Amino acid sequence: MTATKDVFFKPGKVSAREKAETTDHTARAIIDAESVARDKKTERLKQARLAKEAEETVEDAPKAAKPRKAASKK
Repeated sequence: MTATKDVFFKPGKVSAREKAETTDHTARAIIDAESVARDKKTERLKQARLAKEAEETVEDAPKAAKPRKAASKK
């Protein structure tokens, strides 16, 4: 490791404005990433729900009624 002033000394002071900008940028990036992930999850769940509903309607379709036997009289 090369000995430089950056290794031994802290970098100069960062202004409050720069800290705020950095924090704002980072927070917005995190919020945007969460929003994209939430939208993807919502879309995936919607597709799964629609597929399940379509599958259920096919299964719930009325089946051909079986002819009833005539009641026998005794």
